[in-house]
Amino acid sequence: MIERALLARLCRGPASGEELAREAGITRAAVWKRVQALREAGVEIDARPGRGYALARPLELLDARAMAAAMSPEARRQLSRLTVLFDTDSTNAVALREPAPARGCAVWLAERQQAGRGRRGRAWVSPLAAHVYLSVSRRFEGGIAALQGLSLAVGVVACEALRALGFADVGLKWPNDLLARGRKLGGILVEVGGEAAGPVRAVVGLGVNVQMPSAMGRAIEQSWVDLAGLAGGSVSRPMVASALLDALLPALAQFEREGPAPFLARWPRLDCLAGRPVRVACAGEVHEGTALGLSDDGALRLEVGGVERRFHAGEASLRAA
Repeated sequence: MIERALLARLCRGPASGEELAREAGITRAAVWKRVQALREAGVEIDARPGRGYALARPLELLDARAMAAAMSPEARRQLSRLTVLFDTDSTNAVALREPAPARGCAVWLAERQQAGRGRRGRAWVSPLAAHVYLSVSRRFEGGIAALQGLSLAVGVVACEALRALGFADVGLKWPNDLLARGRKLGGILVEVGGEAAGPVRAVVGLGVNVQMPSAMGRAIEQSWVDLAGLAGGSVSRPMVASALLDALLPALAQFEREGPAPFLARWPRLDCLAGRPVRVACAGEVHEGTALGLSDDGALRLEVGGVERRFHAGEASLRAA
């Protein structure tokens, strides 16, 4: 894959068009076209006389072996396989096309998604080598009902993992968003298939903004934030991805054993909306009130006109009122 080879070379430092052509075994004109394609995919590449091509800011490509080595022994015991794709439609779509492993977790990460998606089919902007796009496929016993609250549990684990890396502002917005400073940082998409009472397969998709290319950021309509902005400088994507997987894989095994209760108990200290006025759109109706946190089954508790109402994940969207 020539684009990946060119990008990997530029990650090591500037290179002339002649040097890139020689290493890739293509013409300089072909190098220019491939560089243009990388730019269109979101990679910021400068070209200067006497210096050649250079990345506008440092990038690291994902390496499956190095990432697995960075995980704890407990997380590696849960790992069936880890695959890094350079370009794909979406990691969730890839995971859904493959059978779930007989044991443990199959993990897919991508440098770029052409059709990244969030909840309710919304598009997820997925520029090349900019963010973390990952999906985990795992079998669960106990039927589909046993997976109630899984997306909430994943949110808690992801939020705690990012806080452990020093991003103290990260919190949760029910049902599936990671927020920081009032703006969207990431999202979770869980897709489930199987029998009502038998084994089921869940694909857990997680996207986290790490370093948004400025041009693509301007095209996003909703308010967003990335880890680089929170840190005030570059952030290692492989480090973030490894930390998320290191926390998530053992947590999925715990969820199968214990259900959502241990995770929901940790939700309140991460909750971005508790005590705040919110608006919930559900089944064509809009309800405004004060968020009261979550119930034991993961429903959003909302005080509306002095009466508590409950909304379950998958039924409502939430915005600050």
